[in-house]
Amino acid sequence: MIPHSLISSFPKIRNFNFIKFEKRKRKRQFHSTLQSHPAASPLKMRLLLLLLLLSSALLATAHYFPSTPSHSDWNPARATYYAATDPIDAVGGACGYGDLVKNGYGKATAALSTVLFEKGQICGACFEIRCVEDLRWCIPGTSIIVTATNFCAPNFGFDADAGGKCNPPNSHFVLPIEAFEKIAIWKASNMPVQYRRIRCRKEGGVRFTIGGGGVFISVMISNVAGAGDLSGVKIKGSRTGWLPMGRNWGQNWHINADLKNQPLSFEITSSDGVTLPSYSVAPKNWEFGQSFEGKQFDS
Repeated sequence: MIPHSLISSFPKIRNFNFIKFEKRKRKRQFHSTLQSHPAASPLKMRLLLLLLLLSSALLATAHYFPSTPSHSDWNPARATYYAATDPIDAVGGACGYGDLVKNGYGKATAALSTVLFEKGQICGACFEIRCVEDLRWCIPGTSIIVTATNFCAPNFGFDADAGGKCNPPNSHFVLPIEAFEKIAIWKASNMPVQYRRIRCRKEGGVRFTIGGGGVFISVMISNVAGAGDLSGVKIKGSRTGWLPMGRNWGQNWHINADLKNQPLSFEITSSDGVTLPSYSVAPKNWEFGQSFEGKQFDS
């Protein structure tokens, strides 16, 4: 048997944040104990060494918690811009957000090519974009953060590398000129850029705008923080359970249900799997065309 005096001579680890320090400390005390203890034999030395290695390995694995990144890696793409000639150009879009300025998105928006748009599920996601490679046009050390609010449709009358900028397999962003000029000179036109997905930061709560008529209810969901895009939505009246809604287009969700004269609650799930309930968001006397504010995801 291993002498109890040898085993008890090892100190207890009190702070697991100093694993490497404790491992070195244990080794020093281990060798010191073996050299001074008269009962130490080659077999006992091997057993104690095995015990030391096993305990160190358990500490290293049991107390390692990988951090969750707040953004993805940089990826290559290209970007162009548009200049709105009429205020109506800032209204609409394939995500259904309506007036982008009124709904809080302003000019920090982007239309995405087919491979990025994901048939509308990406609506509301946030991206950081920076200009790269072309030192003639890039503004050094700058980047912009934009929200996906529109779709850049492909033009199959051109090849992907000859005019079909938004054709598959191109990763392409179309930006308002006000956003484009924060990272590059406007003369650059079609610029190589890098982009990465980041978490969205928004002021206030998630907004629910109720449309439709009769038993057809359509809800446009905007101002979503965190992941920004949604994978699921449920609605609840005071006389119903949770009812799943279907994606109509972009971030417009719909259901056929008679929910008039009932306060409405919503449960939304973001693309990263986080679920957020907002109870009694709309009062009993809600009307079509009204907007209401719920809770907000952590950003």
